[in-house]
Amino acid sequence: MRIYLVGGAVRDNLLGRPVVDRDHVIVGARPEELLAQGYKPVGKDFPVFLHPDTGEEYALARTERKTGHGYHGFAFHADPTVTLEQDLARRDLTINAIAADEHGNLIDPYGGVHDIEARVLRHVSPAFVEDPVRLLRVARFAARFAPLGFTVADETMALLQQMVHDGEVDHLVPERVWAETRKALGEAQPSAFLRVLRACGALAVLFPEVDALYGVPQRAEFHPEIDTGIHVEMVLDAAAAIAPGDDLVGFCALAHDLGKALTPPDMLPRHIGHEQRGVAAVQALATRLKVPTEHAALAELVCREHLNAHRAFELKPATVLKLLVALDGLRRPERLDVFLAACVADKRGRPGHEHDDYPQADWLRRARDAAAAVVAAPFVTQGLQGPAIGAAMERARIDAIAVAKAAL
Repeated sequence: MRIYLVGGAVRDNLLGRPVVDRDHVIVGARPEELLAQGYKPVGKDFPVFLHPDTGEEYALARTERKTGHGYHGFAFHADPTVTLEQDLARRDLTINAIAADEHGNLIDPYGGVHDIEARVLRHVSPAFVEDPVRLLRVARFAARFAPLGFTVADETMALLQQMVHDGEVDHLVPERVWAETRKALGEAQPSAFLRVLRACGALAVLFPEVDALYGVPQRAEFHPEIDTGIHVEMVLDAAAAIAPGDDLVGFCALAHDLGKALTPPDMLPRHIGHEQRGVAAVQALATRLKVPTEHAALAELVCREHLNAHRAFELKPATVLKLLVALDGLRRPERLDVFLAACVADKRGRPGHEHDDYPQADWLRRARDAAAAVVAAPFVTQGLQGPAIGAAMERARIDAIAVAKAAL
């Protein structure tokens, strides 16, 4: 029995990145041997075990054979005769198909070390096309490693395009699409996720509402990038810088301008009413991907209300309160924080504006604190009851916001 460290741990160590998960492959063993040593089985489809002491994942070396469409359309074979090279051959990218033995010696049959040095994302074998999730994984790894200079190999992009042409991505279930998208939105450069998907044609299939933004013009005096699709890419990257790893902010950034694809052609490059027009598109995207309820709700609010945030200083106190109530920001200030992070990203997602200040955020937080300081107790003491208490609190909160604004 021989044990090797594989995959992301080896790759990240070579890149000088923190190693988060350590996965291992075991060659020359049977499940009964591992069970006898105290390993705990966790894999339903193939033999995967947790180490009795470290809890790290250990899998028996295995091969796989395509039996149908989609992520589950595979038959796995694991026995002591499967070699390490055979196991590594079934992996997606060469940079993920490197192993290290107990002494740290690398086993790299598919050139992963060279591709790490060359900053290339390259598929291991033609079998890559058999699993449509790999297309999403390549796009996600692009989002993670683009800041290091990684690009997708030409021959790998050709395979991605083939997968789209052959309809393989049509078999991706929403849960898998969202799982990979969520991870990509938490990476350092999420724009690369969109660019890879668009280059291979998958963006139009999986995210038609986003794909429709490309080529839609905006007013150059406000958006030097002009193209709305490029703007969304920049907003995504700004969101990643403002709220690193926060896929909730990232999804709000992704969806905030979907209404611009629905602007009547005779109105372009202006987009009057795009924030209201985009709500249905946000709802369609969130429903199709089965995103979490909070992601869907906040993305819709950002789409509908982000212009109100931008002009916060111009809003009447009553309108400011209405915005805060719509966000449920008086009870849940963290929702206001997510909303504002997405709005800041929108402001900064334009050439030459990457470091703009956004004083509207401080003002809306001050307004929120002023309104939240108004409580029911004094009005109850005055003898008010039922709806009268709510009406009195609303008036008092509007007054409190007006006082706070006067103090600016």
